[in-house]
Amino acid sequence: MSVPHPLDALTVNEIKRASDIVLNARGNALIEFRSISLEEPPKAQLQPFFELEAQGKLTYQTPRPARQASIKYDVVCEDRSRDYMESLVDVNTGKETKHRVVDKRHQPSLTLEEFEAFQDACTASQLFKDELAKYKLPEGFVVTIDPWPYGGPDPGEIYPRYTQGLCFARDARNGNPDSNHYGYPLPMIPVMDTYKQEIVRIDKLATGGTEDGLRYDTTQRNILDHCAPAEYVPELLEGGLRTDLKPLNVIQPEGPSFKVSDESVVEWQKWRFRVGFNPREGATLHDIRYDGRSVLYRLSISEMTVPYGDPRPPFHRKQAFDFGDAGAGRAANNLELGCDCLGLIKYFDAVMVDTSGAPSVSKNVICLHEQDNGIGWKHTNYRTNRAVVTRYRELVIQFIITLANYEYIFMYKFDQAGGIDIETRATGIVSVVNIDPGKTSPWGNVVSPGALAQNHQHVFCLRIDPAIDGPRNTILKEESLPIPMTPELNPFGNGYEVRRTPITRSSFLDASPQTNRVIKMINPHKLNPISGRPIGYKFTPTASQLLLAHPDSIQAKRAQFAQHHVWITKHRDGEFWAGGEFTNQSQAEVDGVADAVARDENVQDDDVVVWNVFGLTHNPRVEDWPVMPMESHSVHLRPVDFFTRNPAIDVPGSKNLSSVLAPGSKQGDGSSCCSGKVQSQPTSHGQGQGELKPQDGTHKL
Repeated sequence: MSVPHPLDALTVNEIKRASDIVLNARGNALIEFRSISLEEPPKAQLQPFFELEAQGKLTYQTPRPARQASIKYDVVCEDRSRDYMESLVDVNTGKETKHRVVDKRHQPSLTLEEFEAFQDACTASQLFKDELAKYKLPEGFVVTIDPWPYGGPDPGEIYPRYTQGLCFARDARNGNPDSNHYGYPLPMIPVMDTYKQEIVRIDKLATGGTEDGLRYDTTQRNILDHCAPAEYVPELLEGGLRTDLKPLNVIQPEGPSFKVSDESVVEWQKWRFRVGFNPREGATLHDIRYDGRSVLYRLSISEMTVPYGDPRPPFHRKQAFDFGDAGAGRAANNLELGCDCLGLIKYFDAVMVDTSGAPSVSKNVICLHEQDNGIGWKHTNYRTNRAVVTRYRELVIQFIITLANYEYIFMYKFDQAGGIDIETRATGIVSVVNIDPGKTSPWGNVVSPGALAQNHQHVFCLRIDPAIDGPRNTILKEESLPIPMTPELNPFGNGYEVRRTPITRSSFLDASPQTNRVIKMINPHKLNPISGRPIGYKFTPTASQLLLAHPDSIQAKRAQFAQHHVWITKHRDGEFWAGGEFTNQSQAEVDGVADAVARDENVQDDDVVVWNVFGLTHNPRVEDWPVMPMESHSVHLRPVDFFTRNPAIDVPGSKNLSSVLAPGSKQGDGSSCCSGKVQSQPTSHGQGQGELKPQDGTHKL
């Protein structure tokens, strides 16, 4: 029998057993499950296991950490209120090893079932019907609702679990269920008591423009007369699709260069790592090694927040934490072959649970593939005119999430020179609200008649757990700084200093393009034999705009992680969430990176974690409508003195046999850049290939 790896996802049978253990432990209580997933073993137990695995010394007798399931669930009370609980169970022994009832000031993440209940609650609500009747909807339109997290409640507000919704009308006259409803926003937000599934109030929205300030009395009864359709599906697109685009295919006739074993271990071009997946983070990467050498212990997207900048209430509560409120794994797309990923694809599945605890397989939530991204390295010997060039091939691990109107694409990309890129892409449909005809607003841009796309931000946080040739690492802040122009030190003024400052205590810092601030993660115990400096990896934090909300605002208090570009903390097991474990309806960030930094722990020559915050301030443009072109951002992790030469110097150049001349083009006279062989080339004097002959006089450097 095969023995599961400590990071193997729970099987269907293990999930069934875990849910049964909790049901038995709670007796006759009515339980609704939220998630059941693998509890990652403590780092102190996993790291020695990884080392044995890397050395090929694992056997069936090798001790393994306890295989535990993390279970999150509600116990439903007689008054329809709920106690939110979390349990750990050992799926091998059948014992519950940990149990806690979560403080009621914390709200768990939302579930798909809660979202689905929202439309039904509105349909059944007389309060909702009465408010909707105030607006004269055209014949043939039906109301649709996008459920949203309730955001941060008002100061002092005593509330149960709430869900709010943005309302739209869909033109059903064309008979197409995919007709885009976002072109017809309605100025109302119903608020649902989530546990009772009752609409408790309707928040009215302002529809005025610049001249109206915060007024709410400008809305007209014929609320959709000035709106326009915004179709994007091909069969409804006005004018149809362009017809002059020829196929562009990715073909790998000899198969892929990667290998996947044990369902989750990926090997490619000296890289080796393990792919994981959980309901909150989506895809995670573990024990990342290059040519057998440890680089990272764990890599993941920890959190993202999307705060909106319209100050008219209730838009101050329009702030989502897409990982903490909803869960990237729960929102992951089932990827389509030939559409979301191109080439020769390996897919990974995940197992999710419904409210009864029954498991189901979610297909194709991660795709793995190779792609060409231009030139990797090249040099031409100008004396002989011989060029040597290799392509920049990447291995891509990708997942995509859909959260109501928005899509996010997340990619981990590995190259052949020891580099890792983490790329995010935002696309989908911008969130719109109704605006009076002919008006403009300082809080957004009118992207379609009657549709105001509000200004907002997307702030991401990447969690990097380094293991640079071992667990004891140090973080350096490296800056390039001018030095005084003096006869003794810098007589001509062209010199500058590279200053490297170790981070000794848990802390934060910000990007600084003026000083070329670079974050280096080094192993101070291992020196590069060529440079004599510690081996490491580096990245340059992007000077993207941080959270714009006022520090005293509830938006800022519940997203402290979005205040700085880089946070450095000491590792603690289970400390994965930049914004804290509980973000839904939070009033402050609790147990996030800000609290971790406040512990003021030693992080020099220790087990350290680096958190990188970056984002997009999105002030919408008309071109973002009806579906926005993607906006991307990449974090580049690069080796620094980790190797003794360019690790991709041995990558062969291979001529792409699918490349042909376009009609009307002629073959050039350049030498072969891929075979590595010298070919005869005419010189300016007609000699055969050899040392380039100078013309009149000499031509030397």
